[in-house]
Amino acid sequence: MATVGMGQRARGGRATTAGVLAATITAALLAGCTTGHRPVDDGRGTEHRPPPPPSATPDAGPVSPPDAARSATGPVLAVKIDNVGAARPQAGLDAADVVYAEPVEGGLSRLLAVYASALPEVVGPVRSARESDLELLRQFDRPVLAFSGAQRKLLPLIGRAPLRPAAPDDASGAYYRGAGRTAPHNLYVRPRLLLSAPPGAAALTTGFHYGTAPFGGRAESARTVRYPSARFTFTWSPDRKRWLVAMDGTPTRTADGEWVAPATVVVQYVKVRASAYRDVLGSNTPYTETVGSGTAEVLRDGRTYGGFWTRRAASGGTEFTTAEGAPLNFAEGQVWVVYAPAAG
Repeated sequence: MATVGMGQRARGGRATTAGVLAATITAALLAGCTTGHRPVDDGRGTEHRPPPPPSATPDAGPVSPPDAARSATGPVLAVKIDNVGAARPQAGLDAADVVYAEPVEGGLSRLLAVYASALPEVVGPVRSARESDLELLRQFDRPVLAFSGAQRKLLPLIGRAPLRPAAPDDASGAYYRGAGRTAPHNLYVRPRLLLSAPPGAAALTTGFHYGTAPFGGRAESARTVRYPSARFTFTWSPDRKRWLVAMDGTPTRTADGEWVAPATVVVQYVKVRASAYRDVLGSNTPYTETVGSGTAEVLRDGRTYGGFWTRRAASGGTEFTTAEGAPLNFAEGQVWVVYAPAAG
């Protein structure tokens, strides 16, 4: 079983190109607004929620794109999902088209699940957004972002981003607390109260290519990616023809008992640097740069294929190619992208 740790580069040895700086992202964000009374989340399970102003009026209705002509398919739904032990099993994770795994404070991880083909009944637990999410979500046409809150200084950037914020203050009727858990690991969202219908696969403007596997690769039965305080393990199941997910050594099953099993797993080596933000304990929030280029490994059909990734602009998707420059096709089905810090 291969293991990838913090700072380890993908096999193939191509130097990564640093992504754009946060100032570039901020300058490119479009005008908008958001409320400023969402909870502050330190990434490790602590939230501090100031009381809402007396004039606040929650909107329980669906969130719709402001201009239907901009997208014939409608927006995707992106949900920030808690990923510590107290949050498991999660709900609705198996229905996502794409799941991004990213590092957060304290060496932990958090998930960003993107829904386009189907909307499950419930998704969660829902947690707070990070600055990196704004760059990552620029590839979609005004996506709806379901999140529990954000660092206070980050809220204005979220408000100016080309997305539709859907925190509890924006659509309180879509959220509820339950599952017999304590806050903040008990906040869930009903996607169908945010979107009237799934937009369809055409809304997944990720840049991914699907099709026949490239020539070569090497057989691999399992792969582990480690963060300082979290780890992901993907084990190939010949019977299911999927990669069975385990997190921190425990099988990743949904609240319905389904074992989460993507068809394709991408280990994408990126630059992870300090952001301009800190949590309530003073720890810096890591920023994952997803614009630029670097190395990657694509796991499909029980094999690993080394290659490269390129995302030329925040408004575009990510292309994965073989060493020869041909598209590195993914298998049909759910995709997990795990961001691993590149060496150097």
